[in-house]
Amino acid sequence: MGGSFIFMDMNDIIVDTRQIEELLEGGARASEGDIALILERGSLGKGTSLEDAAALLSIKDEEALSALLKKAGEVKDRVFGKRVVLFAPLYLSNFCTNGCVYCGFRSANRSVERKALTPEEAVIDAKALEAMGFKRVLLVTGEDPRYGVDYIASCVEAIYANTGMRIVHVNAPPMDTASLRRLKEAGAGVYQSFQETYHRPTYEKVHPHGNKKDYDFRIKVMDRAIEAGFEDVGIGPLLGLYDHRFDCLATIAHSKHLFERFGAHAHTVSIPRLRPAESGLKEVPHPVSDLELKKIVAVFRLAIPSAGVVVSTREGAALRSELLHVGATQLSAGSRTNPGGYAQGKSLEQFSTNDQRSLPEVMSSVVAEGFIPSLCTTCYRVGRTGAEFTRKTVAGEMEKFCQANALLTLKEYIEDYAENGLREELGHTIEDGLGEIKDPSIKKALEERLKEIEEGKRDIYF
Repeated sequence: MGGSFIFMDMNDIIVDTRQIEELLEGGARASEGDIALILERGSLGKGTSLEDAAALLSIKDEEALSALLKKAGEVKDRVFGKRVVLFAPLYLSNFCTNGCVYCGFRSANRSVERKALTPEEAVIDAKALEAMGFKRVLLVTGEDPRYGVDYIASCVEAIYANTGMRIVHVNAPPMDTASLRRLKEAGAGVYQSFQETYHRPTYEKVHPHGNKKDYDFRIKVMDRAIEAGFEDVGIGPLLGLYDHRFDCLATIAHSKHLFERFGAHAHTVSIPRLRPAESGLKEVPHPVSDLELKKIVAVFRLAIPSAGVVVSTREGAALRSELLHVGATQLSAGSRTNPGGYAQGKSLEQFSTNDQRSLPEVMSSVVAEGFIPSLCTTCYRVGRTGAEFTRKTVAGEMEKFCQANALLTLKEYIEDYAENGLREELGHTIEDGLGEIKDPSIKKALEERLKEIEEGKRDIYF
């Protein structure tokens, strides 16, 4: 494979293909002693070099892999505490002009009805999610000029104006800086856009036509988003399109580029595995096993400790629980991947889901694994974002906020949504979590705020 470079206008390299390939070749030769030293460095929670990440991605030895998974779980607990953030995606539109060969939304799929929610219909679905207990929502849409930034922004604004959602994130196609600024001004929190694969030849093969065919425009969108005012951005590969080691190391390189230029790593890194989709790929070109997925999560946790590692309902319930112990920090729950899927009937789904449990069921599972379900939306609303969030997280200052705010949102959920059996289960989780708070002043304030929630006060946080 030849050396392919992606340049910014200022001649900054985002991903150096030749470097990634050489690092992976070198990483595969790392000795048992090398891996032990790399894990020792990674366990500090300060991140890893690309060289170290390449070696970790190349681990095959069972003992070394077990050590990696253990260290990643320890770093996750130290950085974010026991909290696991829960959210739901809300699909706005399945209209798309792109030709992505792996996606049910692809333009060539003409066998099913397309649908784009009006802003009023988006509010209906958001209210359905709110009635389940969600306080954050991720809006997702295909790429079609008829449903561009003005449409997406109007949906964001309508949801804020007509529901109790506290933060609205957006996963939307790449845009120019002015359009991203319009989206940010509408109130969007995190902006997500996945490169899918960083391997240019594969990218060109699986994106034969449409705006998405432009690799360079897509990879530069995070820089434009931050320039437009988004402090928090989300990236990720679609695992299975190409060698997962290449795409994961390139994802880490992308996050490091953002840190070097803006002082903030990617806020989230998603790890979707390629799944069957209607009129899409029926076989995965480069399958990723469950064990390999655990390794991927662990490497992301050590390489980018401040990032939320997001696991979608593409994965089954048992595996999602296991991933929480090796570095994952965010789960979608009760997901529907079709527009109007929560309240307005069936339409084309983007991909098939593997975990169809409800929010209460996922909460119960999270608790059973020893973690705290969190519906927190605080950081986006108090300025703990971007470079500030990265700094505080790496410095070990976020765990106390994450634990306390998770318990407050869990108390709200108990008071407003939980049924009897779950109320008791979650109540014990709050008692246990309160006992783990190390800072006496925060513990005292938390006890007072939990009491305020019992008395009817809502949306209080640290």
